[in-house]
Amino acid sequence: VQLVESGGGLVQAGGSLRLSCAASGSIFGIHRMGWYRQAPGMVRELVALDLRGGVRNYADSVKGRFTISRDDTKNAVYLQMSSLKPEDTAVYYCFANVLTSWTSTDDYWGQGTQVTVSS
Repeated sequence: VQLVESGGGLVQAGGSLRLSCAASGSIFGIHRMGWYRQAPGMVRELVALDLRGGVRNYADSVKGRFTISRDDTKNAVYLQMSSLKPEDTAVYYCFANVLTSWTSTDDYWGQGTQVTVSS
């Protein structure tokens, strides 16, 4: 299973970016799917997670600014980021908890995409 991200880049504070992630490979289904981020010298942290069934978790720091969505027909997840702040600067990683057989699930990560917000 591979996760491929796109959409990172450099943006000014107050701007917007949309991240995309598509999963491919031997996939029976995907349970949790979402985004984490890691800034230099910091631990990786949850940004937003789609738990299916309309349940979504967001970090307090991004609530009201970021929106996660997914398209199960494409095994894809998206992160719309608005009102970006310099403190949002980080490498953003796609995450998926994938059902790889009828009885097994595994966690997968993308390679990361850099988001840089200038002040």
